[in-house]
Amino acid sequence: MQFKNKVIFINSAIRVIGRQIALKFAEQGATIVITGKTDKAHPKLPGTIHSVAEEVSALGGKAEPRILDVRDEQQVMYVTSEIGEKYGKIDVLINNASAIQLTDTLNTPMRKFDLMFDVNVRATFACSQACIPYLAKAENPHILTLSPPLNMDAKWFKDHVAYTMAKYGMSMCTLGMAEELKSKNIAVNSLWPKTTIATMAIKVHFPEELIQASRKPEIVADAAYEILKKNSQEATGNFFIDEEVLRASGVTNFDQYAVNPAVPLFQDLFLS
Repeated sequence: MQFKNKVIFINSAIRVIGRQIALKFAEQGATIVITGKTDKAHPKLPGTIHSVAEEVSALGGKAEPRILDVRDEQQVMYVTSEIGEKYGKIDVLINNASAIQLTDTLNTPMRKFDLMFDVNVRATFACSQACIPYLAKAENPHILTLSPPLNMDAKWFKDHVAYTMAKYGMSMCTLGMAEELKSKNIAVNSLWPKTTIATMAIKVHFPEELIQASRKPEIVADAAYEILKKNSQEATGNFFIDEEVLRASGVTNFDQYAVNPAVPLFQDLFLS
């Protein structure tokens, strides 16, 4: 197994996409650093760092559950250095943490603006910064950020300018760090879904019909697996789309990923 004993650090690994990526690599015998703010059961939201750790262990992976608020620089530095020193390296960082507020300028409270920039942009930068010294010690190191391809067309900004700026900030980290870290052989890429994914954000912000028109998070996890297998010296600076990655790897049956194969799929934000 290519990822056996690899150390994979996921910021926000408790629910949906983060959890599914954790489980995918657990099947490969990886050590999964499961981070999140929830260590006790939440009355409305499923999962804790410990419940995901149990799932990881059951699949043959090694679980390292850690409480982490990605907005807290000291926590980021502490958890990263603890893991990095324990294993002597970090092989993969997955920047999954994200906050969403799909409102226009007048309807975006500044506390929501600050939350999106803290969780999306600042946390991606902070976690990457903290992991770089340990990634540099790994054999095939990768940073993979869940963020969209950059496109300056005004249509992507006009309805939710704050959210777009926050997600594009994550993508700008990919753009800049990919070039910056070439000398360290650290690959830096982004991954974005072609369709909406049945996440908590979709369930909270949209009607049930959109869930039925979405894909399961397994498609993102499978695409991440294909990307992270690549040679870090050759595959960097890319804005990957999940379906395109899997088609290139030979996948032809995409109905397996549909929440409801009978319902036409809804294309995700930021893709024309």
